[in-house]
Order: sequence, then structure tokens, then C-alpha cells
Amino acid sequence: MIINTGQRTDIPAFYAEWFANRLREGFVCVRNPYDPGRVSRYRLDPAVVDVIGFCTKNPAPMFPYMDLLSDYGQYWFVTITPYGRDIEPNVPDKHRLIDDFRTLSGIVGIRSAGWRYDPVFISDRYTEEYHLRAFEKIASALDGCTETAVISFIDLYPKVRRNFPEVKEVTKEQRLRLGREFIRIAAAHGMTLRPCAEGDELAPYGADCSGCMKISDYEKAIGRRLNAPARKGARAECACYLACDIGAYNTCRHLCRYCYANAESAEVLAQSRLHDPKSPLLIGHLRNDDRIHDVPQKSWIDDQMSFVC
Repeated sequence: MIINTGQRTDIPAFYAEWFANRLREGFVCVRNPYDPGRVSRYRLDPAVVDVIGFCTKNPAPMFPYMDLLSDYGQYWFVTITPYGRDIEPNVPDKHRLIDDFRTLSGIVGIRSAGWRYDPVFISDRYTEEYHLRAFEKIASALDGCTETAVISFIDLYPKVRRNFPEVKEVTKEQRLRLGREFIRIAAAHGMTLRPCAEGDELAPYGADCSGCMKISDYEKAIGRRLNAPARKGARAECACYLACDIGAYNTCRHLCRYCYANAESAEVLAQSRLHDPKSPLLIGHLRNDDRIHDVPQKSWIDDQMSFVC
């Protein structure tokens, strides 16, 4: 099976010690965000967990614990964007993140590390020309470290509109102009460009519009076939295989203004203060009246099927 860590928060950036403790103890508990009294308990054991998927803006805090992950398959998406602290107030320096990406790729391998440049939005400061220069600079620095560059254009979810009221939707003309150039730049640096939940409009120009976190990506990362059960994406337009996320909403302290997973910053900070690195839950502790469900788990590796690169 696959364990995901990054659709609700950034565990490597802010909760690396907690996750290391979970790996050592061999299980993790996840409170249902829509039914808080229901808790799912997952075993963290390479016998049943084939791949752990990470999405992060800062992988470095996890580096001291990489030995705990050595028996697991891994796939890492690292987001590196060109925005300043006006947009991403707590994201580390981008030059350091590029160096950290290169370190990570050296540890897990080029097929287990992907670069995300998203979300893309246009403003007086962050113009189309600015994005093209930044994308070229980052792509050049990551040449040889990844085969994948993922982009998406900003989605104006209610939380985004509340926290970033001045942001505007990117027009189709802007998407096509930027997309064509991103495709060209990515290819020049050995990367396939993958739009995330953007439909097929960039496919005629060479983008891979089939999804950005597919079973085939996990298979390439581990070099094994996975007989995974069918699962729908998070949204109708999303083809990614997202399952078993162990994070919690309103806990990511990057406080990016475009974030869809956070409410107001005060709530994020209040939630974060409830974190205990020794708890089986990311936030808070188990309660006497919690209904704990042990999730059935098994390996999806299919040894009857050969793997073709």
C-alpha cells in the first residue's frame, strides 16, 4: 500500500521528529477531519507499506532520519517557487532549497524526486517574464536531479480567496504562453512537464497531462509493479493516486497565502501548539472516547508482473 504525508500539511518541514518517532514505533494514528471521534491507525512497516509519498517545501529536517526510511519505497515532491516572503513568509531561502533538492536526489535517486513549481499566478511583481526567468534558473540548477517538473495555475478556493483576496485567475492565453515555454525549458533540462489538474490544453505542446502522482511514478521509484486497487483522484480533474494521508489540516506553518489546506494563520498557530512529537497523532493526543479503527493493510507489490522502465 501507499502512505501519503503531504496533502494536508508539510510533515518533513515541521514534524520530522514526530514522523521519525512514528517510524520507530511502527504505527501512526490519524484523526478523521470530518468525524473527529474516528481515528484510523496504520502500521508503518515495509512489509505492508510499499511506498511513502512526500510533498514538501523543505525536505532538510528529514535528512537526519533518512536511515529510518531506507527499507521503504519513497517518492518525494519538493516545491520550489520564485515567490518572496510576501507570498511564502516561512519558506526557506530558495537557493538553499535547490541545494537540498540536489542532496535529496542523491539519497533517494532521480526517479524518486520530482520538482513542483506551483501554483503559478500573475501579478505586477510576478509577471510572465519573471516566471520564465525563474523557471529557467531553477530548472538549470536541478538538471540531472529529476525527470519531472509539475506546474499548476492557481485555483481560487474559498480559503485562497480569504487569505489572498487580491489574487486573480490566470487566463487561458497566459496559461498557454507560459505552458509552452515551461515545456520547452523543462525538456532542455531533461524533464517532462506535467500540469497538475489542468486538463489537456498543454498536451499538444508536449506536456504529459496524465497526472502528476500516478501509480506508474511509484512503480518507477521502487522498480516494482504495484497491483493497486482503483481509486479516484481528489478532484474530478485529478488523476493522481492519493490515499491514506497521515497529515492534518490547519497545521502547516509555511503560511503561504495561496494555501488551500490552511484556514487563518491564528488557527494554524493554535493547532501547532497542540503538537507533541511523542503522540501517535500529529495534533493532540488520543481520547478515551475515540473510536480507533485499524486499517486493513497489505503489500501491493505484484511479483508475477515484470517491471519495464
